[in-house]
Amino acid sequence: MFKQNQDPLEIIERLTPIFRNVLDNDDLVITPATKAEDVDGWDSLAHIHLVVSIEKTLGMRFSAEEVSSLENVGDLVALIIKKQANG
Repeated sequence: MFKQNQDPLEIIERLTPIFRNVLDNDDLVITPATKAEDVDGWDSLAHIHLVVSIEKTLGMRFSAEEVSSLENVGDLVALIIKKQANG
């Protein structure tokens, strides 16, 4: 579980190992601007695995609508912050 009120860079630091594991790339560096098309292997199946892994790590759930609205890692971080704030 993430602590409340983390800044976006802290969240990215915590998400990076999840992305590296799911996408099998130990050298992967993600930024708020990172999109699926920027990363080899980040296809629709990998996207589902990422979401499930992040949900398990964070102890929160994302709706299909929330997931489909994400365009980049920054959007994901903003969603995490919003969900943390709403408890």
